[in-house]
Amino acid sequence: MSADRPGSPGLTLLVRRPGEVPVRWHTGLASVEHHVPIGPNTAFNTGSVAKQITAHLVLLAARDSLIHLHQPAADLLPRLKVSDVTIADLITHTSGLRDAESLLSLAGLRDLDHYTADDLRTLAYRQRERAMPEGQFLYSNTNYLLLGELLETVHRTTLADLAHHRIFDPLSMHATRFRADPRQVVPGAASAYRRTKDGWQHTLTPVALPGPGTLFTTASDLDRWLGHLHQMWQHDNNPLPWEEALGYRTADHQPYLYGPGLYADPRPGHTAVFHYGHEHGFSAATHLTCDGLRIVCLANTTDLAADHAVTAVLRALEQHSGQDLEELLPLAAGHARRPTATATDGREDDNGRLHHELGRFTCDQVPGALRLTRTGDTLHLWRRGTPDRLVPAGPATWAGSGYTLTLPGDQDDIEGFTLDLDRAPGLAYVWLPPS
Repeated sequence: MSADRPGSPGLTLLVRRPGEVPVRWHTGLASVEHHVPIGPNTAFNTGSVAKQITAHLVLLAARDSLIHLHQPAADLLPRLKVSDVTIADLITHTSGLRDAESLLSLAGLRDLDHYTADDLRTLAYRQRERAMPEGQFLYSNTNYLLLGELLETVHRTTLADLAHHRIFDPLSMHATRFRADPRQVVPGAASAYRRTKDGWQHTLTPVALPGPGTLFTTASDLDRWLGHLHQMWQHDNNPLPWEEALGYRTADHQPYLYGPGLYADPRPGHTAVFHYGHEHGFSAATHLTCDGLRIVCLANTTDLAADHAVTAVLRALEQHSGQDLEELLPLAAGHARRPTATATDGREDDNGRLHHELGRFTCDQVPGALRLTRTGDTLHLWRRGTPDRLVPAGPATWAGSGYTLTLPGDQDDIEGFTLDLDRAPGLAYVWLPPS
């Protein structure tokens, strides 16, 4: 894996068996250009692992009677037009609200463009109805972006300050913080990288989205958090953490459920809660079993996937329960390498063939317009000035990179189409007359 090569970024891995001290293992560089190694105090962006912190704060607000989980979220977020979405729906990803960040490329933003949490909320508030039937799971960062705004409204303070006051300071998680501004310096933070043919390249983008992500922390601090979560879980004597207050819902992968910012495996003998995160080249994973086993993995390169390493640790612990952890962790970390991508990104050239213009199209849920063209039997969807080559996936369905496009009828006289992004389905585009 990349972390085995000198001068490469890498990962940190922490495992704590019930009743034992944690065992840590790390490899690679926190800063490639300055040759700073990853160590026990290196902070990483944990991406969606942050959701369990945000959800925990919401449930504390409900316990303190500041909110009610089954009240409409629009009571506290008046810009939200989907009036039947409850706070519990946001927590469990059953609101049907599309992922606003997935809509950015449709709105014309590029990878290095700066955008803010409020820019994404503005996109979210354009939505007038659920994109999925009520109660159906749709993983969407929009949900936790709105929960962050809801907490700030109720407590009249920032999410970062609230998290420090209610969680990080009491648990001595002194290296942990939500970064609300991409210019903010995080002490001891690793940089994140991706490999290119010319060497390593930074993956940082000028964006910070506390709530659904942008939580910087260390493996040791996450160990403290998981210890607190387990203590609360055992004290409340619930099948899963917070289950008495909030029912877990069917998630996107069987047999897993989703609750307060946590996936859950409810099977007897496997009962655990976990979450993975990927943000700006970082990856993170936490895993907590009902008997108290804690696993944390944090990585700072797109070459490595923290969830793969955690899965390998769990498999090794099951197969070699008596093996010394200091021997086991380096072997498990070797499974963190991501598979080499072989799929095309859908942007091959067309051998100089001219594009036949089919029109420009708009959607009332997203600002801006998209173009659709044809070359021979191939369709191209233009966003950000670049054509995506669409591959036939059915009689009227075409597949792009991360989305599908469905035509309602005549493919030569197109009046509109439906665009289904992975986390933002059901976008209805209509033909825009020439100005």
